[in-house]
Amino acid sequence: MEQIFNFNNELSGRIVLVTGGTKGTGKAIAERLLHAGATVIVTARNAPKRHNENIHFLSADLSQPRETQEVISKVLQKFGRLDILINNLGGSDTPGGGFSVLSDDDWEKTIHTNLLAPVRLDRGFLPQMLDRGEGVIIHIASIQARLPLYDSTLPYAASKAALLNYSKNLSNEVSPKGVRVLTVSPGWIQTDGAKGMMQEIAERAGITVEEAIQQVMKNLGGIPFGRPAKPEEVAELVGFLASPRAGYLTGTEFVIDGGTLPTI
Repeated sequence: MEQIFNFNNELSGRIVLVTGGTKGTGKAIAERLLHAGATVIVTARNAPKRHNENIHFLSADLSQPRETQEVISKVLQKFGRLDILINNLGGSDTPGGGFSVLSDDDWEKTIHTNLLAPVRLDRGFLPQMLDRGEGVIIHIASIQARLPLYDSTLPYAASKAALLNYSKNLSNEVSPKGVRVLTVSPGWIQTDGAKGMMQEIAERAGITVEEAIQQVMKNLGGIPFGRPAKPEEVAELVGFLASPRAGYLTGTEFVIDGGTLPTI
């Protein structure tokens, strides 16, 4: 029997959680899934000044185990289940300068945010997905898992590499029981935060913002597409992977980097 998909409302009735979903790529993902008909919940440490009233917001610092457990409990108590989990939260604020300037605290904070937060959320939401025999978990990693910038984001790159390995192995365990697990690895995304960083680089170096962008792309080894990704482009990929149209996809990493990675 041929399966018919409703692209305009394909996630109707689905409950979705997007971590780090109030700005940048997370916000774009949340809005994309909302437009597909899902009930969307987002987490972040602070509520945005402008918030979509159709998206449910939970304040939480997911680098803290207790607050992560509170999110799990609140979602299941209020909505009864979770169908799709987008582990988007991630980032790095460790100092540049290579291994010698990094403390244990730098490493632990980065690993808690980029690796252990997704692990804890998966552990909290998977049992009810497995009981129903369906669900989708998408981990947002990074091409730095394979292309680390050792002088500036060493802990971040290491934690994303661990997330990639974990995601594949989790898929091997739960996919036979009906839960799809996928990884999306973006390259450089031109978020508002990235734009601000380009402005700072330009001001420090006495160059234009466009020159700063070109300089960063050169440091990455080049982006054949000629520009960073837009958050909405990453969100469109996530929207497809979360949908029934991607029903046979699991255990796979999807790279969206404009061709940055030099190998296949």
